[in-house]
Amino acid sequence: MMKPIHIHIHAVTDISLEEICATLLNTDRWSEFEGYSILPGIQRAHFETRTPNEIGSRIKVQNRDGSSHVEEIIEWDPNHKIVLRFQDFTPPVSYFAKNFYEVWEFTRTDTATEVIRSMTMHPKNLFGWLILLPISTLMKKSFEKNAINSSHSRKQ
Repeated sequence: MMKPIHIHIHAVTDISLEEICATLLNTDRWSEFEGYSILPGIQRAHFETRTPNEIGSRIKVQNRDGSSHVEEIIEWDPNHKIVLRFQDFTPPVSYFAKNFYEVWEFTRTDTATEVIRSMTMHPKNLFGWLILLPISTLMKKSFEKNAINSSHSRKQ
């Protein structure tokens, strides 16, 4: 089993926890994720399955390069933590990645929301690890760009 690749960013924003979670569930806004360099942005996303408590909800994502994947909500605690599992990749990602886990961790202060956004990428093999390593750098850059572009956010 290959060692996973981890990335994370830390940001502080004036946006409330409720607004962040509402934005995460608003698939019409997912196309605002532009990617970075050769990492494609999102063209569109829609719920394949939506559950009452969000856990188990599945979102089909179509990327700007024609590839797609599914993001499943596996943990939903809007006051503390949200976890998404990326799976069902189409080629080329399906050739080298098993899945990705994206985690949003929140801490609310009187004046701001601290967000730690992280991703763990699970390669299929050594070749996958070698491909995902530079992709993880691009993903981190796209997370940073997305945090900067969010209204009132300050990257730390």
